[in-house]
Amino acid sequence: MKSVIGRYHKAKEEQQQQQQQVTSPTSEVKFWQREAAMLKQQLQSMQENHRQMMGEELSGLSVQDLQVMENQLEMSIRNIRTKKGNVIQHENMELCNKVNQVSEENRQLYKQVYGMREAPTNRNNMFLTNGLSSIRRDDPHPHPDTIHLQLSQPTEQSTNLGYNFNF
Repeated sequence: MKSVIGRYHKAKEEQQQQQQQVTSPTSEVKFWQREAAMLKQQLQSMQENHRQMMGEELSGLSVQDLQVMENQLEMSIRNIRTKKGNVIQHENMELCNKVNQVSEENRQLYKQVYGMREAPTNRNNMFLTNGLSSIRRDDPHPHPDTIHLQLSQPTEQSTNLGYNFNF
């Protein structure tokens, strides 16, 4: 990739010099032919790099080249997983906010229906924080729509999928 960038900068300098010298149509045609050839070479180099990153055409690479490529791919995977985790966390926070908003709306409607009697407020930590419900198990009157979530050891099947849900 560095060689491609180096060739690009060299060609760009040559291009600037040639633009100053371009006076006839034939020299301009030659300039654009060289430019097209250079771009074609860059495209071929990038396509070869892409095929190698996809695991194709690796036979000509040394162990060191393969190690460098493996490190690049691992770094890319870490970046992708970090971004994915951040997106999921953001979505979870938004959903928690919506649940809390709906719970508050439900509490207000309860007050309207049953008058000034005390509406159930935060019934044993019914509001969600950090995406988990912390309802007490000893509650004699649990909320009917409550989902009890708990941490558990990952199973082989759920680990392979990347998710683990136990209800």
